[in-house]
Amino acid sequence: MRVPTSRRLGVLTALLVLLPLAACGGGSGAGGERNAPSSITVLAASSLTGAFTELGKRFESENPGVSVKFAFDSSATLAQQAVGGAPADVLATADQKTMDSAQQVQLDEPKVFATNVMVLVTPADNPAGITSFSDLNTSSVKYVVCVPTAPCGSVGAALLEQNHITSDPVSTEVDVKSVLAKVTSGEADAGVVYKTDAIAAGDQVRTLPIPGTKSQVTTYPIVTLTQSKNTSLSQEFINLVTGPSGQQVLRQAGFGPP
Repeated sequence: MRVPTSRRLGVLTALLVLLPLAACGGGSGAGGERNAPSSITVLAASSLTGAFTELGKRFESENPGVSVKFAFDSSATLAQQAVGGAPADVLATADQKTMDSAQQVQLDEPKVFATNVMVLVTPADNPAGITSFSDLNTSSVKYVVCVPTAPCGSVGAALLEQNHITSDPVSTEVDVKSVLAKVTSGEADAGVVYKTDAIAAGDQVRTLPIPGTKSQVTTYPIVTLTQSKNTSLSQEFINLVTGPSGQQVLRQAGFGPP
């Protein structure tokens, strides 16, 4: 059956109109990245859990259809995973040294976005009667710290040495969240954690200052990873973290300025 010339022209015109629209919709990622996924995965130090979870929700609300997935763990573990090619887009660590260990998978220069200091926490009822950091030298006091390979562990060890604490911890935990859990559960009389974690724990703990923390400030850098499938979206998340809105959330969580 022969199709009338006028009908053929109508079909051709419709196709010409649709083709540019299809081309515009070919990339699902931010910044026009073709076939880019509408989600990113962020590897972040465990001490960032509360603040980054809130920022992830804010990012999703500002970018409908986009999802942010998080993996919170020890910075050393996350850096190792990133170097091993873990399918992630962004890395945020709790110290520069750990970030430097992942230099080979950094797309650009890491940017410091926050600082933190460590404090001593006890259970709310403080059964051991701890009143100062020096009480950790009391033989009956059971305290916990992070493993030396984690940033919280290396800073904690420096503070113990700086304050002449010679007694040994009853255990070393993989990250600061695990230290806090030992204290809030009553398994330990005290623990060395970040100020932000003590704030997040609220009335579950009592907080005591550690002398000399000004010389042991922790810095938090963030970077897009070379294996990212959506570098534009990753950079947008970093922009949120380092921008005014993200900085406000971090300050409210107890983090210091970069």
